[in-house]
Amino acid sequence: MPVIAYDMPERFVAGTVGQPGDRTFFLQARAGRRVTSVGLEKFQVTLLAERLEELLDEVLRQGGTTAVPAVAPVELQDDEPLEQPIEEEFRVGTMALAWDPEDERVVIEAQEVTEGEEDESEIGSEDPAAVVLRVRITAGQARAFAQRALKIVAAGRPPCPLCGLPLDAQGHVCPRQNGHLG
Repeated sequence: MPVIAYDMPERFVAGTVGQPGDRTFFLQARAGRRVTSVGLEKFQVTLLAERLEELLDEVLRQGGTTAVPAVAPVELQDDEPLEQPIEEEFRVGTMALAWDPEDERVVIEAQEVTEGEEDESEIGSEDPAAVVLRVRITAGQARAFAQRALKIVAAGRPPCPLCGLPLDAQGHVCPRQNGHLG
């Protein structure tokens, strides 16, 4: 299984290209001049951010000598756009998270979606030919990543006040209005 590894990259962020309702989501890692971008779905960005927060909260609860910030450190916040040009290495299927207690690092793995995967959210069998992006970051960097990722997801189309479905600029067919444009 080929691995694209970033151990303490200068930058690791989630970002988008396009307008709300027609956005493409990416994870992007940078170390020096090397940049890797992988495409994924909006729900995967949300799940990754939420699971990162849960993992860090659990490490914080466990106590010990590990310094895990309760919130993202201000100096690690990154609101800059994705590095250009964006060249998608692969689409993400399976993702995994872990805490490495020896190095006190969060390990994030994003595996390429394979032909045999029926459901992208399902943990499938390991495909030896699938490419994996493996990123190792500090707890503070992980908090900052999660904060940015959730902000990006929330920056999409506003929800309809009646049904909660996303509103387009021209409205949408609202089930609460018997199929009339909302």
